[in-house]
Amino acid sequence: MNAKPETQKSAKSTTKSTTTINKKSQGFTDEERAAMQERSQELKASARRGQKADKAAGEGDVLAKIATMQEPDRDMATRLHAIIKASAPSLTPKLWYGMPAYARDGKVVCFFQSAQKFNTRYATLGFSETANLDAGAMWPVAFALKELTATEEAKISALVKQAVS
Repeated sequence: MNAKPETQKSAKSTTKSTTTINKKSQGFTDEERAAMQERSQELKASARRGQKADKAAGEGDVLAKIATMQEPDRDMATRLHAIIKASAPSLTPKLWYGMPAYARDGKVVCFFQSAQKFNTRYATLGFSETANLDAGAMWPVAFALKELTATEEAKISALVKQAVS
């Protein structure tokens, strides 16, 4: 009697192992892989240029990336670029995972993610952990953007100023 349960147990664990091995993980999406490749290229380009040249090239890289975006994201990114530069001139434009970003001391403070980047229905203005937006125990770190009106532009300007304060 004892042999039979052992055989059944072995068959179950073999089936389970085979199922686990045959399962394939979805892994990263094509968009995520592309973003990681872009980040790798950005790091290599930055290393080739050196720190001083990198700062100067950053704005050109950001403007070139914005120029490749589809409308309405291109218009939003252009306007955000102007708002961020006016609100926080100390931030340095740079590319970050293929997105326009703005850094202080080499660390990204905020970034713009176009809707096309990950095939979403809205663009995103995001802030990193270096942004000074803390408000109690919970605060937003990303904002969905469908369009920019004067109201949104004023809110963004205030957020960027607070983020670098």
